[in-house]
Amino acid sequence: MKPNLMKALLGGFAGTVAMTMMMQFVAPFMLGQPMDVAHLLAEFLGTPWVLGMLIHFALGSLVFPVAYVFVLFTYLPGPPTLKGVLWGILLWVPAMAVTMPMLGQGFFMSQTLGLRGVMAAFMAHLIYGGVFGAITGMAPSNR
Repeated sequence: MKPNLMKALLGGFAGTVAMTMMMQFVAPFMLGQPMDVAHLLAEFLGTPWVLGMLIHFALGSLVFPVAYVFVLFTYLPGPPTLKGVLWGILLWVPAMAVTMPMLGQGFFMSQTLGLRGVMAAFMAHLIYGGVFGAITGMAPSNR
């Protein structure tokens, strides 16, 4: 049974909120500073911070949930929350190997935050995936 697209979009939004909160409020305890993906995106594109945040939310709330529902859902094993966590890990790998170098952070953040940054980003993606999977896999209500 394929997941409901609307639940996936809601799960993507909630997962992005949870991930963003972790990067702003938990990452400073790990790294001594927040992980500001919106700033990195905005700087890369030469746009205001708010546009970087909109792009971050568009990816997490729209693009990634649609890709999950229409492409990856059937290939990921396990119950919905595990599928979501695996999806988060699958998103983390290209973020570290492709996106971070493009944004000037180096391969797996080697030029900036190093291993602590990689682990904080891994945790953020696990949080995104867990929240996303839990909401996307919720049973339909009987109302």
